[in-house]
Amino acid sequence: MSDTAMPTAASAWTQAWRRFRANRSAIAGAVILAFFAGVAVLAPLIATHDPVAQNVPARFSRPSAEFWFGADELGRDVFSRVVFGSRISLAVGVFTVLIGLGVGVPVGLAAGFFPRLDNVLMRLVDVMMAFPGILLSIAIVAALGPSLQNAMIAVGIQSIPTFVRIIRASVLSLREQEFVEAARAVGAMNSRIIAQHVLPNCLAPVVVYGTLMMGSAILSAATLSFLGLGAQPPTAEWGAMVATARNYLRVAPHLTFFPVAAIFSVVLAFNFLGDGLRDALDPRLK
Repeated sequence: MSDTAMPTAASAWTQAWRRFRANRSAIAGAVILAFFAGVAVLAPLIATHDPVAQNVPARFSRPSAEFWFGADELGRDVFSRVVFGSRISLAVGVFTVLIGLGVGVPVGLAAGFFPRLDNVLMRLVDVMMAFPGILLSIAIVAALGPSLQNAMIAVGIQSIPTFVRIIRASVLSLREQEFVEAARAVGAMNSRIIAQHVLPNCLAPVVVYGTLMMGSAILSAATLSFLGLGAQPPTAEWGAMVATARNYLRVAPHLTFFPVAAIFSVVLAFNFLGDGLRDALDPRLK
């Protein structure tokens, strides 16, 4: 019996990997993200200039051999700022998703597994979801003060309700399954049932949404920085770079193009990767 059980579980993951590998968009997204992750890790080696060093005589320089992406209004190298900005943007994506997971998963498990808590917890979630996401983030940053850290916290809090709903929906469909009833029948505690039987079967939708949320979080944080509520000067952050560059759009359009292209590429890559994971982990979509 054990010889047939193990290959079944292994074959499920093997089939998921094959479905993912066959998805060209997902592979392209993974490659793009791997590229930006490498750029973020090796930023000090890749950057050609100090990202905050000013060179006023070179201000508004066009892309050239010295300034690959040109120079901004203070003569700072745009290429180096985009390179170091990748560190901030990827950190924003990871940190905000960790906030959403850290709060949303336990609350969703409690709401889905314990009917007495469900009504109270979900009404609190409904209150949070009544606010448009960006307005909720702006309100949180306004209360905490404008900074990159507070922007990440705000975007992370914004993602909590969706994580709660996804986990709760999965738990509601699992808590009456035969394997959960069997665990109850042998006297397993609720905490053990949740940890060993319910949570592992909820991971697929969480992984998919978490991946998609990283792209959305990067875009939301860039929006807050664009509005002056996120990263503050002279931090090299893509949204803040776009906010400054818009004032010189006619004089130096390249100042806007490169950070916007970086944001577009990373967000699109996360969307491709998330869609690929969804198709791979949910065989019903094939």
